Amino acid sequence: MLSSVDLKPVFSSSIVFFSGEMFYIFALILTYKYVQVLLFFIWGFICCKVGWDSVMRMSADLRDLFLYEAFLYYNPLLLVTMMVWLWGVNLWVFAQSNVNYVKIFDLDQDHLTHREVWKCATWMTIIVPTSMTAYLYLYSHGEVSLAASQPVLLYIAVAMILIFPFDIFYLSSRYYLLRTLWRIVLPLQAISFSDFFLADILTSMAKVFSDLERSVCRMVHRQVATIAWFEADSVCGSHSVAIPLVLVLPYLFRLFQCLRQYKDTREKTALFNALKYSTAVPVIFLSALKYHVLPGSWTNFYRPLWLLSSVLNSLYSFYWDITRDWDLSCFTRIFKFNRPHLCSYLFHGRRWVYVWVIGSNLILRCTWTYKLSAHLRHNYLTVFAITVLEMLRRFQWAFFRVENEWNKMNSKSNIQLSEKDNTNEEAKSLISNDHNV
Repeated sequence: MLSSVDLKPVFSSSIVFFSGEMFYIFALILTYKYVQVLLFFIWGFICCKVGWDSVMRMSADLRDLFLYEAFLYYNPLLLVTMMVWLWGVNLWVFAQSNVNYVKIFDLDQDHLTHREVWKCATWMTIIVPTSMTAYLYLYSHGEVSLAASQPVLLYIAVAMILIFPFDIFYLSSRYYLLRTLWRIVLPLQAISFSDFFLADILTSMAKVFSDLERSVCRMVHRQVATIAWFEADSVCGSHSVAIPLVLVLPYLFRLFQCLRQYKDTREKTALFNALKYSTAVPVIFLSALKYHVLPGSWTNFYRPLWLLSSVLNSLYSFYWDITRDWDLSCFTRIFKFNRPHLCSYLFHGRRWVYVWVIGSNLILRCTWTYKLSAHLRHNYLTVFAITVLEMLRRFQWAFFRVENEWNKMNSKSNIQLSEKDNTNEEAKSLISNDHNV
């Protein structure tokens, strides 16, 4: 038999071997990750280089018009990709903060985690710019018909993936999204938290849907890569009546949700919330009137009305975000953290976080309303930047909105438990009294 002294070399060699194997596996995983990152940067460099060279081949006059058109087809999907990335960050923070978002959104057991959301966002980040690069390259090299097919194929592929009926590409999550969208469009049932949460996000993406409508319109009418952009009489031009109609749809969906909520609960808060969304309607349509009235009428009458409605919508929305969606009780929690939120722990209990969120929310609310101004419609880079800022505002809004809902659910659970305990104590006291008698 081997003594304990004889076993020591065996144990030590096994440990060394096991440690070496683990180090080898870890090195392989780390190398694989580094290779992925390296390939991603190489791909990004190639796309930028090919795209830049393709644009530089065009004349200066054609270049501006073409970039304007190319931007229309691809900026909506780029913004959607950004929102998917941000939603993955939201889910990661919820998981770190022990916020049970699965229960809040009533998700299935096979719901997407933040890692899977980021995986989807990574593929979107690769596919959309690749299609855009191919579009620029083919058009600059005279292959106009092939160039025109690139955004069409991309949009068809995205639509097919969403409605694909087979159990691949996260079937349950895709159908959960489609069901929620259907419930938003037709609020014929009781409104769940996921219904109005997604509808609120859609209001921040109103410009995305407007550009999607214009892109699909140009594809249907075979205007892709035709540079028929600034024509006022164009079916899909900048003066189209469809633009304000699509912009207002997310706000109308949310408005109808509030009315449905009032019908079910008879809470007056739902009516005040509906009034908030109704204030966005005059902002959108008064702005669109600039293209359909005389300049004098716009300057002297409609523009002051637009400014007044913009201020009302921005301030009302800001007030609702702070006092209702976040439940900050008229800013008192900025200075008094008697019962701090989970997010305040996550951000190290810093009061400046709440000051920043409130201040930035006010500024970006006003900026988002200003974006609806008609004279910015052709300044696509400015509008794109403002849309990105609005999505960042909605991204930080989501933290406090979900946290507030989680706190409400916990409060209800605690109240129900306390009522149950009181009932049990009363029953016990009655039983003991009966025994004493």
